[in-house]
Amino acid sequence: MQQFLLGMISMACAVAALLFLRFWRTGRDRFFLFFSASFALESINRAMFAWHNAANDFEPRYFVIRLISFLLILAAIIDTNLRHRR
Repeated sequence: MQQFLLGMISMACAVAALLFLRFWRTGRDRFFLFFSASFALESINRAMFAWHNAANDFEPRYFVIRLISFLLILAAIIDTNLRHRR
């Protein structure tokens, strides 16, 4: 059951990544590109987690990828706010 749910989360993240990529193609706003990369990383992370039947998602390889994903979201927010101040 856990692999099924992780697969669904991975698929949902991949769909979100594709949607943000489409928004980036129409508007060329880097905010959407950062979000697309973040959700793509999260999708790959969840798929790897399900594939390896990992018992603990706080293993360094999964945790570091998730941290990078969240840092990309933070970078997108900071980049957008700094660009709009100029």
